[in-house]
Amino acid sequence: MTAAKDADTRERIIQAAARLLADAGGEPVSTRAVCQAAGVGAPTLYHHFGDKRGLFDAVAAYGFERYLSGKRAQEPTGDPVEDLRRGWDLHVEFGRTNPEFYALMYGSGHTPPAAREAYALLLGLIEAVARAGRLRVPVGTAARMVGAASVGVTLDLIKDPEADAEVSARTREAVLTAIALPSDEGGDGTDGAPGGPATAARAVALRAALAADPSPVLTGAESALLGEWLERLATAR
Repeated sequence: MTAAKDADTRERIIQAAARLLADAGGEPVSTRAVCQAAGVGAPTLYHHFGDKRGLFDAVAAYGFERYLSGKRAQEPTGDPVEDLRRGWDLHVEFGRTNPEFYALMYGSGHTPPAAREAYALLLGLIEAVARAGRLRVPVGTAARMVGAASVGVTLDLIKDPEADAEVSARTREAVLTAIALPSDEGGDGTDGAPGGPATAARAVALRAALAADPSPVLTGAESALLGEWLERLATAR
């Protein structure tokens, strides 16, 4: 009974903080205001969350669940680059419609667990592009490019709601062009030049496949050496 009561109290505090953030219009929200709205004392709040950062990390996770619900509702298209494109659009739309939660996840130097979970989802989308033989650059590089660009665009649109939303689409396509091959150049396609885009994409694809399913016939040292060679092929220009 006590555990259920604690869970209810924790949920009530998170809900109160979320409402206050939504109504604050970007202004700071104090723990005192949260306690008043939730009908609890400060010791109760700190018992559940430790400190103000812990509270707002929990609120960010609460908002992230909304983001995840949209992600889960989207069916794969069969084209991993199109799935990545749709993931970008969902990310930006979530930020524009939930600026208070988005700011908690990405608007400060602190990276809450919810943002790390979002990055893991992004990695999954990009690894699918790599396995299809269509990623021009290593997975980690592509993830940093997409992450930095999508977060930057979203924060800019939150800061200026009247800004041209077409900026997001243009930035998205520029980044996708930089990291992914067109469908007719990926997979088993050839690019006519050793070390060209398709060669790099195959190297990225093989590295991604081995990372997901390491070969039992290679020793650790051999796997490391092969990984180094594939990295050089993937990044050669």
